Amino acid sequence: MKMHILSGGRLRMRKSIYLPEAERGETIDLPVSCFLLRHSQGNVLFDTGCHPSVHVAPEARWGGMAKAMTAIGDPSENVVTELQRLGLTVDDIDVVVNSHFHPDHCGCNEYFTKAVVVCHQKELEAAQAVNAENMGFLAVDWKQPMPMQTIDGEHDVFGDGKILLVPVPGHTPGMISAVVTLERTGAFVLASDAAALRLHLERECCPKNTWNVDLATQSMAEIARMAAAGATVIYGHDLAQWATLRTGAVAYD
Repeated sequence: MKMHILSGGRLRMRKSIYLPEAERGETIDLPVSCFLLRHSQGNVLFDTGCHPSVHVAPEARWGGMAKAMTAIGDPSENVVTELQRLGLTVDDIDVVVNSHFHPDHCGCNEYFTKAVVVCHQKELEAAQAVNAENMGFLAVDWKQPMPMQTIDGEHDVFGDGKILLVPVPGHTPGMISAVVTLERTGAFVLASDAAALRLHLERECCPKNTWNVDLATQSMAEIARMAAAGATVIYGHDLAQWATLRTGAVAYD
């Protein structure tokens, strides 16, 4: 199995959301990561990043959320274009796993019409609730006609231990990380927003946009346990780490 780390866009937000000591008005640039897992039984995409339209008409898609986060960079920096650079089309993706349903993690779901979408049952329930938009769940991103498979605990995607989905609630009710085990480079934890920055894990602190701090702290402790056991954690939005990763065509195997 091979793992490609792909760009799902980039965001700029108030730094104090992530690091409380930041000066007022200070901003932070956040890479948005997507992961292509090329397994012998099918191609799995973990998160789909931002929809390219948010570069040109953010309020039309994100509404009031566009005041809190700004898409930066080029509109061509999206997971669909990234796959094309690998010689793949959206129809080559068999499974889309959404770590959660915030728009920077499921924004391109609509393109993957041949895939099954996997999410946590509690995430789907939260996205369907009457106050869903107040929690950052936008139907235009997550509510698509493709078949959806929900999980309620750990889930081994192909039954061979290579892609294990692990519930890590706290940032949202149904947050999922993936533990990916590769033959040569070992285990990776795709933490998504369960550990957005390395500093969150090191300081055992949560960003302001956390749904349940107690659960998020427990989830970070579980991710820290996996890291202590030898897994490499790939943080959800850590720019310093992103600069050190192999991305695009250069795969981990």
